[in-house]
Amino acid sequence: MGQNSSKPPPSSTQHVFTSDSPVNFSPDLINALQASPETDSTRSKDLELHIQQRVHSELARLDTEHSKRLAELREQISASPDSTIESVHPDARTPDQSISSGGVDHKAAAEGDKLRELSRQSVQKEIDMLKEKLKRRKLKEEVFQDKAIEKARGDIIKCLRLNDRRPLDCWREVETFKDEVGRLEKDFLGKVMD
Repeated sequence: MGQNSSKPPPSSTQHVFTSDSPVNFSPDLINALQASPETDSTRSKDLELHIQQRVHSELARLDTEHSKRLAELREQISASPDSTIESVHPDARTPDQSISSGGVDHKAAAEGDKLRELSRQSVQKEIDMLKEKLKRRKLKEEVFQDKAIEKARGDIIKCLRLNDRRPLDCWREVETFKDEVGRLEKDFLGKVMD
């Protein structure tokens, strides 16, 4: 039984394919294919190398385009602060001020500080409003003050500690907890909707 191997012995490096219909190739084609040192693996490596080169060249092209665009945008931004200040505050540059004296740059910095202060104040005002809304909603305290939910929560914890290797045995406690949470949600929605 074990005398014959399951694989046929390697006869040669040539592959012979047989087909149901006769296939005729010219001898020149057969000679060219046999003389070619190229194999499937070298073809796939060449293809992979070609794809990598194309991807690399495309990435380089995109990188140069983005660099040019970034340079253009930086030029526009560096040119725009003076025009922005003049359009917002026409009296920001007086005739006796020169750019080299730093008067406009100082004014621009002061305007930027003023805008930052305004935005900081508005953000702080928004935060205070949200804090007030949260103080009005004492949802978390209501949840922890509800005795039925606390009892159901405690039952789940106790069951999980007892059945630490079989947590699925605590399905009754989980269902009780879900029912209590659903009851609390209905009560909450009833208060909000009224």
